[in-house]
Amino acid sequence: MNHYPLWKNLLILAMLLAGLIYTLPNFFGESPAVQVSPLRASLKADAALLGRVGDILKTANLNPEIVALDGNSVKARFADTDMQLKAKDVLLAQLGENYMVALNLLSRSPQWLTSLHALPMYLGLDLRGGVHFMLQVDMKAAVNKAMEATAGDIRTALREQKIAYSGVSRDGKVALVKFRDAESRGKGEAEIKQRFPDYTLGSKEEGGEFVLQATLKPEAEYRIQESAVQQNLLTLRNRVNELGVAEPVIQQQGADRVVVQLPGVQDTARAKDILGRTATLEVRLVDDEHQAGAGAALPPGTEMFKDREGNALLVKKQVLLTGERINDAQPGFDNRNNEPAVHINLDGIGARKFKDATRENVGKRMAIILFEKGKGEIVTAPVIREEIGGGRVQISGKMNTEEAQDTSLLLRAGALAAPMEIVEERTIGPSLGADNIARGFNSTKIGFIMIAVFMVAYYLMFGTISVLALGANLLLLVALLSMLQATLTLPGMAGIALTLGMAIDANVLINERIREELRNGVTPQAAIHAGYDRAFGTILDSNITTLIAGVALFMFGSGPIKGFAVVLCLGILTSMFSAVLVSRSIVNFIYGRKARLTKVAIG
Repeated sequence: MNHYPLWKNLLILAMLLAGLIYTLPNFFGESPAVQVSPLRASLKADAALLGRVGDILKTANLNPEIVALDGNSVKARFADTDMQLKAKDVLLAQLGENYMVALNLLSRSPQWLTSLHALPMYLGLDLRGGVHFMLQVDMKAAVNKAMEATAGDIRTALREQKIAYSGVSRDGKVALVKFRDAESRGKGEAEIKQRFPDYTLGSKEEGGEFVLQATLKPEAEYRIQESAVQQNLLTLRNRVNELGVAEPVIQQQGADRVVVQLPGVQDTARAKDILGRTATLEVRLVDDEHQAGAGAALPPGTEMFKDREGNALLVKKQVLLTGERINDAQPGFDNRNNEPAVHINLDGIGARKFKDATRENVGKRMAIILFEKGKGEIVTAPVIREEIGGGRVQISGKMNTEEAQDTSLLLRAGALAAPMEIVEERTIGPSLGADNIARGFNSTKIGFIMIAVFMVAYYLMFGTISVLALGANLLLLVALLSMLQATLTLPGMAGIALTLGMAIDANVLINERIREELRNGVTPQAAIHAGYDRAFGTILDSNITTLIAGVALFMFGSGPIKGFAVVLCLGILTSMFSAVLVSRSIVNFIYGRKARLTKVAIG
């Protein structure tokens, strides 16, 4: 009656053994390491790179504990952080800009465990320490930027088709194109309708002029905003690569927010500086025809910016070129004055636009404006002496070497499609992370011990069996999280502690059902069989309802809530397995072999 076939016992044993193997790496701890990854798609992490990294470290008298290939990267593990930092500096200098050299932590697991792909869980920001940012994208600015670009493109299109127009301006999400006669407006309408399908066209007459209204469609506005968030995500990832951060978390949250988490970052000040800055580059013409004093109204189509010396300059709103057209930006020095400068390479479209702009505006001043945190500053405003081709631009002016390096990093990483503002910021030190780990581990351990004491005291042998099943549940849960390479956070540890409390409920139900059968005069063997069979339906119902709640938390939650939901759902599955199958297997082993069982120790 209370026997499992051999195959079922072997299956349970195999699963427990696998759980033990995949849980073990979490007990060996981590050591400081350096991770080398290619930044270009044409480069691969292979045996050649592995040998090169090993040779560089050997030449510098830095002896790593292990150097190995891991996916598309090479990782070298060291005994202490001093050697780790020295290795990073040496590798950065020797490998060049085609490789990212990041600080990381590697498990100290034995090689035989690693060969089985038994790896420890990742530790989240609240456990390892690091930097957390919540950034909000300025959606209005994204639309305004797109409208300004459209206004410029409309001018170019009408000019190319030799359609006479008297002016192009914009009013919010509407571009206004003015013509002198109805015939020109008709030609302009046909051209704009063909080239700009994202706009709804309308016409009116005012002040003796024929006006064409191009209104941005709602679906196009949504697409612009979504594109701005996606481009900003890509830009932030590039900046993190430039910083050299391993295993970052950069993801969209909601419609207009981005979460950036950098676990294990040791140079937090630089991370905050680079990611907190939101540099975009714009090239515009200086308006030398008008003057605007303090408090005076600005001429239409102009804005006022200050240069690095505090002098105010009147600049036209029309943007000739943006940072989106930048292929590369490197720090260097001005050939004339030998001052720090940033040398920029433009892509094909950017080079053509810059060439056309400089050819058409020889003798005028061109302002290069760097926008950071929504505020624009004129870096330089030189006079255009001649047409500039080739796609190479240099910006300089009152900057030191460090500013030139940071500015080139920001521009090289890509332009932000819209300004972003930090709305939430947290920095968690490694010591606080270690304290969080200790507290979470202790809470789980104390909870387990208290449950074990109660169960053994109240249910005797069956209580002991329940505790063993609970231990198997914890083992399998940690093994599953490790196999999935889940990121463990404080809410995740809370989920583990909650799972233990919920899992024991199933054993309580089984034990109480067995007690009830014994009180009704049923024989012990029959009571055990009936107790497990009749309690299973109740256990299944209660766990399914909890599983539904966990799935809902995962679907509609975000960040830590999702982590909690994952642990909760996995814990429900492992608790079903351990409370029913594992405990029943132990009970069968102890009592199932006795044909004439007279009593059981169940309290």
